[in-house]
Amino acid sequence: MELILFNPHLRDILRKTATVCIVAKPLKRSMEKMESIVIYDSRPELNRPIVVEGLPGIGNVGKIAAEYLAEALNAERFASIYSPDFPPQVLVDEENVADFARNELWFAKAKDVDLVFILGDYQGSSSEGQFLVCKQIIDLLLKYDPVEIITLGGYGTGTIIETPRVLGAVSKVEVKAAYEKLGVVFEPHEPKGGIAGASAMFLALGQIYGINSICLMGETAGYFIDHKSAAAIMEILVKKLDVEVDTEELDNHSAMIDELNQKVRELESGRTTEEDLNYFG
Repeated sequence: MELILFNPHLRDILRKTATVCIVAKPLKRSMEKMESIVIYDSRPELNRPIVVEGLPGIGNVGKIAAEYLAEALNAERFASIYSPDFPPQVLVDEENVADFARNELWFAKAKDVDLVFILGDYQGSSSEGQFLVCKQIIDLLLKYDPVEIITLGGYGTGTIIETPRVLGAVSKVEVKAAYEKLGVVFEPHEPKGGIAGASAMFLALGQIYGINSICLMGETAGYFIDHKSAAAIMEILVKKLDVEVDTEELDNHSAMIDELNQKVRELESGRTTEEDLNYFG
């Protein structure tokens, strides 16, 4: 296992226990406090991978889709990123072992295409931290010369969606045509409020570094974790990668979303009985 620190001031502290190298210099002195650590499980050989980002967001749409696809393709974790801009907390598992906040990089193969998944339960909690964490991850991936970046997220509508569409935003106009054929919808100036968070940052960094990039956004009411919207994104990804994925579990969750949507409609129409309200516990 090899340990990499983005801040050189920790080099002497860990010299005896880890192999340390500086992979990025702070952009300015005020950023030196943003110390991120990367721990490698392995160093996979990857050939121009497609990078798929699926961190938490609206309805957890992107997270669900990315994790489902990664598991279906038997992805393996090869790196963990720890940032001070993640919440200062640990979760405790069933064996009472602490699980510290982090992002992870996983790799898999879809036929002859190498994939890297950016997964995790957290995003940066500040604008500066969000930029630095995403930039540091991109710096780690550039050595693999990624051919494309696909970021995944939810497109909040605030209303119930019967059949979620997948909207897209691209790093350059030439990327649109191939995804339009897959069923991605491109609405001028949508989303009107723009895109925020890691999905936006990786899309922007792809544009900066000349990597074809797209953000796929599944329509969602935004009221709850939305597997149905994630399934819509999964349909695009499966066609894009030309792979077969068993989506039975995702479909079952999607059916539950239909039931929940019906309950919400009843609440909104004022027709929900007291018995029905117990559904929400």
